[in-house]
Amino acid sequence: MNVAVLGGGIMGNGIAQIAATAGDDAVVRDIDDAALERARSTIETSLGRFVKKARLTVDEAEATLGRIRFTTDLEAALTDADVVIEAIPEVLDLKRSVWQTVGELAPEHALLGTNTSQLSITSIAVSLGRQAPRLVGMHFFNPPVMMRLCEVIAGTETTPEQVDRACEFGRHVGKEVVVCRKDSPGFITSRAYAILRLECIRMLEEGVASAEDIDTALKLGFNFPMGPLELGDMNGLDTFLHAVTGLAEAHGDRFRPTVGLRNMVAANRLGRKSGAGFFNYDEDGRKT
Repeated sequence: MNVAVLGGGIMGNGIAQIAATAGDDAVVRDIDDAALERARSTIETSLGRFVKKARLTVDEAEATLGRIRFTTDLEAALTDADVVIEAIPEVLDLKRSVWQTVGELAPEHALLGTNTSQLSITSIAVSLGRQAPRLVGMHFFNPPVMMRLCEVIAGTETTPEQVDRACEFGRHVGKEVVVCRKDSPGFITSRAYAILRLECIRMLEEGVASAEDIDTALKLGFNFPMGPLELGDMNGLDTFLHAVTGLAEAHGDRFRPTVGLRNMVAANRLGRKSGAGFFNYDEDGRKT
């Protein structure tokens, strides 16, 4: 199977890696060579970790990397694609612009999937015109190479066949699949977890407990692998603010971001990528 991944960021390169690990030929397309070099380096580092943990042999890791190619040429990336997964930033107009072009270039048989955690699949599919029924949401989780879940979302016009194909592909690359059958902003997971993380932020701002103790309570009390506040730092607090602002517009005040969150983003306390968020980080991204 040939898998074209549009966007080489943390989600895109991870999706390409899991496809290649499953035996598919994958191509990562991004807008410039610098972005592609970062994607390649990230994949190489990730595969190295799998080798170190004895989850892959050296030969298997090299073979996986050999099944991934990198290009800035969108048409070349799509030429023989059986599956197209777009994993660019969560900006509706940007996704629409990409899909308008993809709709003109992608093979008619290709499965078309958009990786989004909250944007309306129906709204993105508008740019595809008569091909809108082909688009399905495929929400992989960060980082894709580690997280076991893939959330498949049906847009208003998405055909049942495309939903089934997306589920099949998700299972093919080793994921457990759940289906969100109503195109509601936030879907299943982002909607539920946003509420949880917002409540943790409110408790922190109210002085109920420290960030460390809130995260420890959630990890040990509910068997979370990472606390909600540290995970927010990892994903970026600006990204979370953007997400909950959109959810508040769709679902009301229960998703309204706190003043403290807005102030942190305004002060460039964005989490790991800026060196400070709910916690502080060194130049290698380790929590200090």
